[in-house]
Amino acid sequence: GLGWRAYNRVDSAHLQTALGATGTLPLADGSQAILASDSRIDVRLSRKQRHIALEQGEAFFSVAKDPNRPFVVAAGGHDVVAVGTRFSVRRDGPDLRVVVTEGKVRLETRTGEDGRAQPVSLLPAGSVATAGRNGVLVRSVPVADAERYLEWREGFLTFDDTSLAEAAAEFNRFNARKLELADATVADLRVGGNFRWSNAESFARLLEQGFPVRVERHPERIVLHAR
Repeated sequence: GLGWRAYNRVDSAHLQTALGATGTLPLADGSQAILASDSRIDVRLSRKQRHIALEQGEAFFSVAKDPNRPFVVAAGGHDVVAVGTRFSVRRDGPDLRVVVTEGKVRLETRTGEDGRAQPVSLLPAGSVATAGRNGVLVRSVPVADAERYLEWREGFLTFDDTSLAEAAAEFNRFNARKLELADATVADLRVGGNFRWSNAESFARLLEQGFPVRVERHPERIVLHAR
């Protein structure tokens, strides 16, 4: 009995980050996971498989090569499968985003709404894939552009002709003091640049200076109005 348990040993770990914090978890197989703000994973490493459940938020994985043990990240109804690679997986409600910066991963959707198995998507480096109720959409970009989606690891958010509504939602992933948009006019403004996600106040101040935006400040929120 003791020999059987040792042979089939399962290493397990759990990591959860608070809002406004990131965290790094070295895994027993030599891989590494980096979690974004307000994220949670459960890890189970066995002799046959490396299984990670992304329960909430976003995680970046640097996977140690082991062809005999697939590295599977399960999120919602999807599995992201790798052998040795670097990629991120993000959950937004029912939707999933996968960004691959090295190697190749396989995106599998276990069943569709009709209960049937869905096609498998092979994602090489430079792939940005989104999966949801309407299927899987894959874009191929230069790897340097794919890396920009992951600058939260260094404390930054990068926007390129991004709507202010999307930019505010990104800041709100990392901050308890929320950016709120008072009307559609301000939500449709387009912004670009590189910003520290921990400093929403500085972002709001730049908007005041360079855009037709009026800022209303409260202890728990920053409201952006069209000016």
